[in-house]
Amino acid sequence: MSRPARIAFLVLGLIALVTGAVWTGQGLNLIPGSFMTGDRTWLAIGLVVAIVGIVLIVLALRRRRRPTR
Repeated sequence: MSRPARIAFLVLGLIALVTGAVWTGQGLNLIPGSFMTGDRTWLAIGLVVAIVGIVLIVLALRRRRRPTR
């Protein structure tokens, strides 16, 4: 994976992780003040988005294996 692709994956992963965490918090009624507060649908959506973010971060930080000779 090229360096720009790694940076893009990392940035998108961090955004997805933070967004998913906020949506999860709202779904759990931990963050008040939104139509999403207390709605279990946003809990599920937030968890999925956060997991996608974690996967993107892991892919961005994973080191490329060098072939052995």
